[in-house]
Amino acid sequence: MPHGDTETLARELLSAYETGGMVPILPSARAGFDLDAAYEVEATLKRIREAAGVRAVGRKVGYANKAMWRALKLDTLIWAHMYSDTIHYSELNFTELALPHRRSLKIEPEIVFGLKRSVETEPHEAQSLAAAATLDAAAALEATAWLALGFEIIDCPFPDWKFQPSDLVASFGFHAGLVIGVRVPVPPESIATFAAELPRFKLRLLKNGEFVEEGSGRNSLKSPALCVAELGAAILRRFPSEPLRPGEIVSSGTLTSGHSTDAGDSWTAQVEGLPLPPLTLRLA
Repeated sequence: MPHGDTETLARELLSAYETGGMVPILPSARAGFDLDAAYEVEATLKRIREAAGVRAVGRKVGYANKAMWRALKLDTLIWAHMYSDTIHYSELNFTELALPHRRSLKIEPEIVFGLKRSVETEPHEAQSLAAAATLDAAAALEATAWLALGFEIIDCPFPDWKFQPSDLVASFGFHAGLVIGVRVPVPPESIATFAAELPRFKLRLLKNGEFVEEGSGRNSLKSPALCVAELGAAILRRFPSEPLRPGEIVSSGTLTSGHSTDAGDSWTAQVEGLPLPPLTLRLA
């Protein structure tokens, strides 16, 4: 994709992001617009936002489900950056959040990782799949300073939520906001326990006090820790000079379906099997 086209498309998508406008024609409808072109646009958006004084502070994951990879002909998950003006911390397990310029919001409960160093995973050639997965999960957790429950709010600029993976990448990953609950430290002596429990824990999602859906750590690439390991490896394959860095925040993929939401809705996530306090978000 020519540089001029990349810049033009990035600014069009940024304008929609900042104003709540719709983008009637998908980027993927353009000739030659593939995932490579989408990540060029995503990098251009990062450069423009940082030049305006907004910091990139982490990455959000999309398609943390291998069944979706097969359906969409992906070979790994996808990601986009999150920014200092979209991250919100909740130290009291309750947050009110107002999102301007919203179009058609959805909410997703996730496990959020705060990294203290780069994620390094072991080669798999001589290992069983089970042993490799254990090493990957442990490596991700060894790089983790804290875990938390989170709610990611996503918003689609394309009509009827119809899009291709490349459109999602180029459009901020549809990221509108991330609310992070109480952060629980991950000391070295707890890594084995977290690695064992992250695939097994259960999550209950409630809307306005009524049960909506039960999720599990398995819904995020069999374990949120494995999702972080896969993200680290996928980023290194595509951008060797831009790995997951110390201090970054990773939102590791939704644990339930994404649910439509709007102002006035109150959502609660409750976890069984991990020492994470519940989190409630009310959209103001």
